[in-house]
Amino acid sequence: MTFHIGANPGDIAETCLLPGDPYRARWAAERFLDGARLVSETRGMLAYTGTWRGNPVTLHGTGMGMPSLSIYANELIRDYNVQTLIRVGSCGALQPHIALRDIVLAQAASTIGSPSTSIFREMRFAPVADFGLLSKAYAAATAPVHVGGIYTSDTFYDERSDLTDQLQRHGCLAVEMETAELYTLAARYQRRALAILTVSDHVLTGAALPSAARETSFADMIQIALHAAFPPAHP
Repeated sequence: MTFHIGANPGDIAETCLLPGDPYRARWAAERFLDGARLVSETRGMLAYTGTWRGNPVTLHGTGMGMPSLSIYANELIRDYNVQTLIRVGSCGALQPHIALRDIVLAQAASTIGSPSTSIFREMRFAPVADFGLLSKAYAAATAPVHVGGIYTSDTFYDERSDLTDQLQRHGCLAVEMETAELYTLAARYQRRALAILTVSDHVLTGAALPSAARETSFADMIQIALHAAFPPAHP
């Protein structure tokens, strides 16, 4: 057990899918995993471990924002030896050609600041996804999918319209709140990481998915994540 994860040694699989919402972790575990069991509920952050096609998988909530994700990702890596971390969450589209329900695979993540910023001092480190996971996720996607850079914000209610304009101008696909720190930690500890995101709202138009549609789209992300982590063997 750690300060924030109540699982015993061996309870956490080497492959973890990381939704922000702990209740989505429970929903996905019940729907996709065989033999799913609750292994941690410390501070209400639920974690379930089961198998998918015989492969051990843990679904662990991370909360909202980079500081919260950083706590769980650090402990999963350092104390539970997790090797593959795949964020499955929502994002806001920043480009007009991206529609609601589309999937965004984050190739790289820009940010103004993250919990790791102080380590690099004056340098602007560019955290990126694991290419193996990225390529397998792209191959597994059936819904419209976009691959490219995203922006990880440390605020939800952001009023920087000037920044939004520049992000759009420079081809940034979407905005969310966790990926830059996840990719930085994966680089630090030499682990595999990927963010698979569903467009739940559109920053430019104000359009947003209703709650029922978000659940369906979340299922698509889980399928892509599992196929990326455990691609079928070819003879």
